[in-house]
Amino acid sequence: QVQLVESGGGSVQAGGSLRLSCVVSGVVSGRNFSSYAMAWFRQAPGKEREFVAAISYTGNTVNYADSVKGRFTISRDNAKNTVYLQMNRLKPEDTAIYYCAAETFFGVVRLTERHYDYWGQGTQVTVLS
Repeated sequence: QVQLVESGGGSVQAGGSLRLSCVVSGVVSGRNFSSYAMAWFRQAPGKEREFVAAISYTGNTVNYADSVKGRFTISRDNAKNTVYLQMNRLKPEDTAIYYCAAETFFGVVRLTERHYDYWGQGTQVTVLS
């Protein structure tokens, strides 16, 4: 079983920064964190959950939603079983619950929820105008 625990959310003024972390534990079919692709999704009040960013198991491939490109950076530290989302120049429209997700089979970047096998509980990010 794989468990994901997010942290780092909070309230920040528009233009500010936050760094989210997601620590992953557990093994699936002999594969551990270093084999998983990881992603961040978010869900704003009254809206569907949407893709934010993803990173391959090697860290060599990343992908971002257009709305965050140039402001957010996804990275991973396989030695610490952790994926990060550095969020800069935050806007009020970035306010949402941010979820970490793991794709444990192929290890490649995917943009849709259905490809991700395991999810964290989410961390709230609130950007004040």
